[in-house]
Amino acid sequence: MPRGDGGLFMNLLRKPAVREFLRIIIAVSAALLLGFFITLLVSKQPLEAYRAFLLGPLSRFNRFGDWIEESITLTLVGLAVALVFKSKQFSLGAEGQILLGALVSGSIALFVPLPGYLRIPLALLAAMGVGFVWGYLPGYLKAHLNANEIVSTLMLNTIALKLYDYFLIFHIKPPNAGYNASETFTKDGILPSFVPPLPFLADLRARFMSQTNITIMLYLAILAFLVAYFLMYRTPFGYELRMIGANIKFARYGGINVKRTIILAFAVSGVFAGLAGAHLAMGIHTKLIQNISLGIGFEGIVVALMARNNPLFVPLSALAYGYLRAGADIMERSSDVSREMVLVIQALIILLVTAEQVLPVIQQRVAARREAQPAASLAEGGQ
Repeated sequence: MPRGDGGLFMNLLRKPAVREFLRIIIAVSAALLLGFFITLLVSKQPLEAYRAFLLGPLSRFNRFGDWIEESITLTLVGLAVALVFKSKQFSLGAEGQILLGALVSGSIALFVPLPGYLRIPLALLAAMGVGFVWGYLPGYLKAHLNANEIVSTLMLNTIALKLYDYFLIFHIKPPNAGYNASETFTKDGILPSFVPPLPFLADLRARFMSQTNITIMLYLAILAFLVAYFLMYRTPFGYELRMIGANIKFARYGGINVKRTIILAFAVSGVFAGLAGAHLAMGIHTKLIQNISLGIGFEGIVVALMARNNPLFVPLSALAYGYLRAGADIMERSSDVSREMVLVIQALIILLVTAEQVLPVIQQRVAARREAQPAASLAEGGQ
């Protein structure tokens, strides 16, 4: 290889973004390889099963749509988690914010007698608003009462789940329904297709609407990650957020209002999670159903970790993780391997990706301990 090519390659490797990308690729590849070895042990047709897992989302048009739908929701939830994690606060509250966002937006879609061009924006704004409020609560508890944010967000998730089930079962579900679900939303309460309603796109629009539920939330997700990046890296709030995450004592010494910034970090993250709930209710299911989120709020943690809490990388991370989820469903339906296999692969990805963050900390502590030992030996010798 010519020296110039080698020098260019080494220069690329010195860039943090390139190194992070390569680390994630290696971690995911290693997890997939280990997952295949496990599949060899549990399946009579491991090659067919893993082929369905890896290539299934691209094999049919509707399966491709399922992958994109999953990725849109994961992008919004990943942004919600990344925003809080950037301030070194460990929030688990996205699940409750999703549920309440779905409940509020779905209720407006069902009961508010407005035309679609007013009802849909109102429902989306309401979902964002309730997410903001539900995120504000643990932020306030953490900032002013020093409450553990992991405990408070988990407890608020339980409250949100019970509120969702109560209103769905006792106030929204039709009396004669045999299962816990609302009526299907009317056209004015469903998010429109992402293909514009133009005459020359009529055939394409009809095809997408008949086989997928990809809606205008695709454009809103793109806007959301641009807004999140702007907030985090181009505003005073984002600067304060990152300073608190880097060193909270230094941030306080530098005059940053730490309590206000922590509260806003939790609250603003709830806006994105509430929007994800609206997508589930008005875009994917087009009705309110029990267990509407299926724990996707916790999946956002994996997305944020894989993206290193950088909003620019969250969509890529969501696409990769959404591909795993969609492939798992296809593998379960078309082979003798259960969907739990993907949970093993997901766990491996989490371990390998987070190890990249834990390892430098361990190395620093080991180095500090080694430096401290000679100093302690000298002190003992002097005595």
